[in-house]
Amino acid sequence: MNAGNTGHTGKNGDLRVGLVGYGLAGSVFHAPLIAATEGLVLDTVVTSSPERRAQARAEHGEGLRFADSPDDLFAAGAGSGSAGRDSTGSDAAGSGSAGRGSAGSRPAGGDSAGGRSAGPGAGLDLVVIASPNKTHVPIATAALKAGLPVVVDKPVAGTAAEARGLAALAEERGLLLSVFQNRRWDNDFLTLRALLDSGELGEVQRFESRFERWRPQPKGGWRESGDPAEIGGLLYDLGSHVVDQALALFGPALRVYAEADVRRPGAAADDDTFIAITHAGGVRSHLYVSATTAQLGPRMRVLGSSAGYVKYGLDPQEAALRDGKRPVPGQPWGREPEAMWGRVGSGESPLTGGGRPVESAPGDYPAYYAAIAKALREGGEPPVTAHEAAAALDVLEAARTSAREGVTVEVAL
Repeated sequence: MNAGNTGHTGKNGDLRVGLVGYGLAGSVFHAPLIAATEGLVLDTVVTSSPERRAQARAEHGEGLRFADSPDDLFAAGAGSGSAGRDSTGSDAAGSGSAGRGSAGSRPAGGDSAGGRSAGPGAGLDLVVIASPNKTHVPIATAALKAGLPVVVDKPVAGTAAEARGLAALAEERGLLLSVFQNRRWDNDFLTLRALLDSGELGEVQRFESRFERWRPQPKGGWRESGDPAEIGGLLYDLGSHVVDQALALFGPALRVYAEADVRRPGAAADDDTFIAITHAGGVRSHLYVSATTAQLGPRMRVLGSSAGYVKYGLDPQEAALRDGKRPVPGQPWGREPEAMWGRVGSGESPLTGGGRPVESAPGDYPAYYAAIAKALREGGEPPVTAHEAAAALDVLEAARTSAREGVTVEVAL
C-alpha cells in the first residue's frame, strides 16, 4: 500500500513534522498516520538507535532526517539540515507554507536566500512527542518555548496540574497543543456516539467499557515499572483511553472509586484495575483495564432506558497498523466483518441471539491528523485539547488515590 507522504517527498507547502521517539507509539501509530495525511510530511525522527533509524528509513524513505535528541532538534533546527541528520539523508524538502500557531498566523521555517534558516526548530511546522511518558512534559515545554506546535501521545503528563501548565504555555505562545487520544476514532466509540445521537438507547444509565488482555507474563520495560516517575501501569496506559472516552461521551466526573492490583508474579505496576465514575449528568461508567483477563468481556456494554448496546472485540486499526497496513484515501479502512458487529436490543442477551446487529462505523484514526493539519492551517481548536486531557488526568489521579486509600474521591468541576 502507498503509505502517503514520506520524508522529504512532500509537495511544497506540506507541513513538516518532527517525530520524537520511534518505539511502539512512534513507529506503529504516529509515523504511519502522519505519512498518510494529505498536507503533512514526516521530516525528522528523533532517535539515537541505529536499529530504529534503519527501520524508520526503510518505512519512510531515504530522505528522512534524524536527530539524536530533542535538544539537538530544537537547538540546531531540523530545517537547517544540521539536526543530527543521518549521513545518508538527502536535503530535498521544500518550505512549509502554513503558520505554526493555532491561528495559522506565524510563518513556517523554510529556505532563505542564503540557504535554510538556522535556529530552534527551523523548518518544522509541528512536533509530535511519542517518547516515554516521563519525558512528555519536559519535551513539550521545550518545543513550545522553541515556537513549535505540539502533539503529545497520551498521557500528556503525570498530573492534571502539569497538563494545565502546558495548556497555559501554549495559549501564552499562541501555539497548538493537542493530545493523541486515538481511541475516540475506534469503530465502537463512533458507533456508540451515533446511537446516542439517534436516541435509540433512551436515557443512558450505565456505561461499561473494557480494555482487557491476557498477558500472564510481564514484558518488562518502563510501561510496567513500579517507579512512579515512569508514569507506568495500566491506570495511566489503557486507563487514559477508557476514561477519555467516558468523559467525551457522558461529560465531567463528580466522583471516582477505583481498585488497582498487581497480580502477575514479577510485575511492579498495576495490571488489573477497575474505575467507577459518577458523571455530573447521572450516568455511571464502569471501566476495566487488565492484562490478567483469561476470558475477555464485551468491549462495551451500554444500558439505557429503552435498549442496550453490546459490542465484543477491539477496533481493527491497531492490528492493521502493526501488520504494516496503511490507510489510503479513497480505500476502505477500519472496517470489520459483520460477525464482529455489536447488537442493540432489550430483554435478552446478545450471546443467545437477543437484539439486532448494528453495523460498526469504520474506525478512523486518520481523522485525527487530518484535523491537526486543518487546525494548523485554518486555526480553531485541535481535535483533542490539553484541557480535555487534564480533565481525564483529574479522574486518573482520583482513581489512584481511591485505590490506595479505599475511598470514593470527589472531583472538582
